[in-house]
Amino acid sequence: MVSASDEDQLRFALSRRERRQLEGVLATTADAQQLHRAEALLWRAAGESVPAIAARLRVSRQTVYNWALRFRQREGLVEERLADGVRSGRPATVAGRIDPIIDELIEQDPRAFGYAATVWTAPLLRHHLDTQHGVTASKQSVRLAIDRLGLCWKRPRYQLARRSPTWRQAKGGSSGGSPGGAGRCC
Repeated sequence: MVSASDEDQLRFALSRRERRQLEGVLATTADAQQLHRAEALLWRAAGESVPAIAARLRVSRQTVYNWALRFRQREGLVEERLADGVRSGRPATVAGRIDPIIDELIEQDPRAFGYAATVWTAPLLRHHLDTQHGVTASKQSVRLAIDRLGLCWKRPRYQLARRSPTWRQAKGGSSGGSPGGAGRCC
């Protein structure tokens, strides 16, 4: 009699083409997740037990089952079949999308885009990203992008000089002595 786990092992088989493609992924991928998934599927098709594969890759048995199920359910290229599934949660950051846009915009005059401003500000960049590029970003994300790009975008209008060492004398003050000039206090 064949147990449930043995039946599961017998049901998972790879075609020659799938096996070659998975071996190609092993040889060429730089993605560790794809590498582990391809290894697990090849080992599973070779007859290794799911608990042994899970222990070797330091994942749960359910993860190995999920990889095999997802590989069977998906269509397309092997790389797509090994890729991560859609996940819920916090969306990806906009850093990769807004950095090149801001880098290009910061050198241009906002008036050329119809704004009544002579310099870009974080709220103005945020508005432009939303209306012209369809990218919703917070002011903080825009500020962080400006910092990442190393841009100096708020410069002082005036460069204040340091005080001269003799400024007190110029203002009628003493040169460091006592008010009476004798150097001695009563």
